[in-house]
Amino acid sequence: MKKIARFISIALLGIVVAVGITPLTALADGSTGDTSYTYNLDYWGDVQDSPDFYTVSKVFTSSELGLDVKMKAPEGLFSYGDSLYVCDTGNNRIIELKRVTAEKFDVVRIIDSFKGDSNTTFNAPSDIAISEEGNFFIADRGNGRILKLDPDFNLILKFDKPVDNTLDPSITFQPNKIVIDTAERVYCIATGINKGLIKYEPDGTFSGFVGATKVTYDFLDYIWKKFATQAQRAQMENFVPTEYDNVYMDHEGFVYACTGAVTREDLRAEKADAVRKINLMGNDILVRNGEWPIYGDIHMGSGGGYEGPSYFSDVTVFTNDIFVCLDRNRGRCFGYDDQGHMVFAFGGNGNMDGYFRRPVAIEHYNHDLYVLDTLDCAITVFVPTEFGTLVYDAIDKFDQGDYTASGESWERVMQLNGNYDLAYIGIGRSYLRQERYKEAMDYFEVKYDDENYSKAFKQYRKEWVEEHIAVIVIVLLAIFLIPMGIGKVRSIKHEIDTADIFNT
Repeated sequence: MKKIARFISIALLGIVVAVGITPLTALADGSTGDTSYTYNLDYWGDVQDSPDFYTVSKVFTSSELGLDVKMKAPEGLFSYGDSLYVCDTGNNRIIELKRVTAEKFDVVRIIDSFKGDSNTTFNAPSDIAISEEGNFFIADRGNGRILKLDPDFNLILKFDKPVDNTLDPSITFQPNKIVIDTAERVYCIATGINKGLIKYEPDGTFSGFVGATKVTYDFLDYIWKKFATQAQRAQMENFVPTEYDNVYMDHEGFVYACTGAVTREDLRAEKADAVRKINLMGNDILVRNGEWPIYGDIHMGSGGGYEGPSYFSDVTVFTNDIFVCLDRNRGRCFGYDDQGHMVFAFGGNGNMDGYFRRPVAIEHYNHDLYVLDTLDCAITVFVPTEFGTLVYDAIDKFDQGDYTASGESWERVMQLNGNYDLAYIGIGRSYLRQERYKEAMDYFEVKYDDENYSKAFKQYRKEWVEEHIAVIVIVLLAIFLIPMGIGKVRSIKHEIDTADIFNT
């Protein structure tokens, strides 16, 4: 009966939420509520429409920026304070922009050369990074080198092709993407090298490969290869790691690396990862506690000429550990929290503002997002809506230890979107930290959060036992003493009755 009553109460709560709260979605930031532009996934994997998490602030094209020479096939973005650097790859230059507001960027300078080398021009620069000391690191792909320049663009160091016996000597070194840590160690992705990230020490010394992806293979092919002849093995596909597409270093020094060169079957079988979080040892430590894997769209049907899984071409990470992956296949941005729950998904392929033709790079400024489209040669600036701001506020308040304020923000989020699972879980977590375990259990139960429900139940059970320990002791004593007393009384009564018989 208790289980039936609990099921009925959950069903009624769901009806109240759906009927009473969901209509408010249509009022959030002027959204109609009918758009699938922004969405999320529920516990069952169904797509749930959502109020827009982000809105387009401005799309910056070459003409909007006032460039005399239009951008051509740009490939890289790097945000450094209020400056934004664009690798205008097709024009062999780097454009430095200064953010005035989210709707205004000024061109500071065009960087197309440096000093201190026989070849002082760039050839297809594909990525840039800036250290805390202000030194520039540029992946000069066409020239087969990584450059380290001082703030005045004087050459300090060159990083060349790594010397390693396992590398094919015929491979042309093409550094494609780079990141640097606080010690100015360089981690590089190079075209054609799939052994992981190429690591260079601050003095330019190659020190090895880190974070190679999983090697995937079919078990039957593996068995067949064991018994095949040398000629047959030469014709078979090798089992090798997958190349990364892009890389990002977060504020704690962890490297996020993403790849789109994975198959639908490998993703669903968890034989491959679309994004990884790599520590200093080269191990993947990304937390995956969400209901659904971290590879973008879980529904991979075809439509509009696009099919297959999401293709993660870049990733960026906020200081609150929310990371946003850019899907080149369908032109979408997928945000995940530090536990692996999807926070938002938005975007699409098209020519309208907020849609893309071939997005290749993503960066952020606070919670604003910059997305670079290599075909449109444009940078789209996204800013959080009221809904998105509330979600970020709730997450940030929780991280700061203000659990009451976090719960209040999640309550407001739920008023805007009653289908948002993270709001229920967020309220439950805030109650859990406030030691309001019974209320936490109710919210976790609604969204089937077994792990957090178990934590809350364990504490609630402990608290209940402590509060009722006297009653429990009395009941236990009664269970043992009453039968003993009854037995003793019966024994005495039996002795009395027996004595009466003998006396008679």
